[in-house]
Amino acid sequence: MSGFRHVVMFRWAEGTTTSQQEEARVRLAELPGVIPEIRGYSLGHDAGVNEGNYDFVVVGDFADRDDYLAYRDHPAHRAVIDEYIKPIMDQRAAVQYEL
Repeated sequence: MSGFRHVVMFRWAEGTTTSQQEEARVRLAELPGVIPEIRGYSLGHDAGVNEGNYDFVVVGDFADRDDYLAYRDHPAHRAVIDEYIKPIMDQRAAVQYEL
């Protein structure tokens, strides 16, 4: 496989409700239907197997760096981040790499 992968993990702020977490997941899950540059998209809540893990992960696959940048800057993606992620986010870790 060749391409470009984006991985981002979140820790939710103390007091974040299950409903808020699910709303963020639902909104993120809608993005592949809106942003054509997304080639593959996987997301989910931590399974709770190991202590210290982040709470949520998004893995996005793109044909190349330019497609990732189109996703990163897309108004629909920015809106989900601003409206649903930032209000409940405590910490974020991310990495992008060539496949």
